[in-house]
Amino acid sequence: MDTEPNETADRHDLVRRYYDALDEHDYAVLERLLSPAFVQCRPDRTFEDREAFVAFMRDQRPNPDTNHDLESIVADGDRVAVRGRVVEEGTVLFEFADFFHIEDGHIDHLETYSR
Repeated sequence: MDTEPNETADRHDLVRRYYDALDEHDYAVLERLLSPAFVQCRPDRTFEDREAFVAFMRDQRPNPDTNHDLESIVADGDRVAVRGRVVEEGTVLFEFADFFHIEDGHIDHLETYSR
């Protein structure tokens, strides 16, 4: 299947809305962006489903009052890579790289690495 020119923009928009939902604490939007079978893998833990991930972000995130400063977004087919920084009150807490897999207009897999 050929990729339509607007599909790249759609994937970029989907990923940007993901970070906006986190930064704005809009967990209803976050849940709608993720597929029911969503999985996030990161070095310290894995979230096996959308509900566990959203509950963690809503109730247990160590630094909830942060913003994601995105440096770059690169889309290739159904994959999107993002490099950025998590910032709290102007202080960079850490840098991250996120690798998204998009399926049927939803995020269904996310690998996160930070330093």
